Amino acid sequence: MDQNGLAFHETMELHEMVNFKTICLLQSKLMQGACFDSDLKMMMEKDAQQSIHQMNELLELYKGARAF
Repeated sequence: MDQNGLAFHETMELHEMVNFKTICLLQSKLMQGACFDSDLKMMMEKDAQQSIHQMNELLELYKGARAF
């Protein structure tokens, strides 16, 4: 990243990654309610927590994002 922040295409790619991680998080959270296997439910909770952590890291990059 240069001193001017992210390039426009990097900002768009960052946006796409945040959207993807949001979908992953929502799917993990929704499927936990329909799951009866405790091991699978724990795996989905771990995935949800990892997605939250990864999204927070990606959102930090938005500080360098450019707007059109």
